Amino acid sequence: MRAETELQVPGLDRTTPPALRGKGPVVPTEHWRMLEDGRVQCEMCPRYCRLKEGARGLCFVRARQGDAIVLTTYGRSSGFCVDPIEKKPLNHFLPGTPVLSFGTAGCNLACNFCQNHDISKSREMDLMQAEAQPEAIADVARRLGCRSVAFTYNDPVIFHEYASDIAIACREAGVKTVAVTAGYITDRARPDFFRHIDAANVDLKGFTDRFYRDVTKSELQPVLDTLVYLVRETEVWVEITNLIIPGENDDEAEIDAMTAWVVENLGPDVPIHFSAFHPDYRMLDKPRTAFETLATARQIARRNGVRHAYTGNVHDIGRQSSYCHVCGTRTIGRDWYELSDWNLTADGCCTGCGTRMAGVFEGRPGNWGRRRKPVDMASFGPGLPQGN
Repeated sequence: MRAETELQVPGLDRTTPPALRGKGPVVPTEHWRMLEDGRVQCEMCPRYCRLKEGARGLCFVRARQGDAIVLTTYGRSSGFCVDPIEKKPLNHFLPGTPVLSFGTAGCNLACNFCQNHDISKSREMDLMQAEAQPEAIADVARRLGCRSVAFTYNDPVIFHEYASDIAIACREAGVKTVAVTAGYITDRARPDFFRHIDAANVDLKGFTDRFYRDVTKSELQPVLDTLVYLVRETEVWVEITNLIIPGENDDEAEIDAMTAWVVENLGPDVPIHFSAFHPDYRMLDKPRTAFETLATARQIARRNGVRHAYTGNVHDIGRQSSYCHVCGTRTIGRDWYELSDWNLTADGCCTGCGTRMAGVFEGRPGNWGRRRKPVDMASFGPGLPQGN
């Protein structure tokens, strides 16, 4: 933990406008309140961490300084990389295009199976070696030909102020933003966080209170509330990921209940990605998810009316491709993250029958493919040429 003196930012309070942020890694935040017992309660996520002076929340990056909560990692990242948008995963949002991806340290969940635990569970600030201000990130994304920037690897809810300022800068530069999130956020903070976001993949980790309590140390209902809010009250494009863990959340009755809930509360057009688990972190005793389990989950989802259900983390061209829900035409073919078939018109309609496919599409798909390109932000200076 940093010494208290290192957290001091004279002259800043939570009314400081975004344009004045970024002088250092510590900035003021909103969504907190002072309690009668002298502690300050963070109200960014449903943990409601109650902090004494110098303490940090479970997320590690939001801390108490004086009588306020500050973000201690503004402008700092664990690294930047250009990925295919399908890797987030988003199959109906600008298919085939590159996305500039990055994360920070910490997380507000404590999942036993975390597959990015080297980042999300990090308590070492010296791992945060990539530094970039919001305007620089938007500019680099544009110059690299990225159509979007993704907040990923760890949950962007915990670095809300940084993510929000980046989203604002990206909109000014004509670049979209993507939040890859567990959706664990309070009713109060939710509108503020998603106000400038264009797309979100929400990780619906299971569909029982038991799973969320015992395996992720969180709660299910706030995640469901986030999904309903996004679909019903915003224009954010939403897709769902469900990582299926053998013996934990792979019961067919649970998958049936979850997918029926999605159709009833979110509608049939929200895509669901059923992803394969691999042993990691504190769940090394669990086997990998069987291919048949993923196929069955997809079948259950489609039976319940989900129009676009996919398998993930396996090689499965048939179940990772997109199809028209009316005539069955393969509208977008996928081999891992490589696109093949493209049977959509310029406005996103099936060439077979003219049915509009739900999503955000441009006149033609991108051709980024499955490449993964690390980005050294420090190498970008004024006047560097554009290109991939």
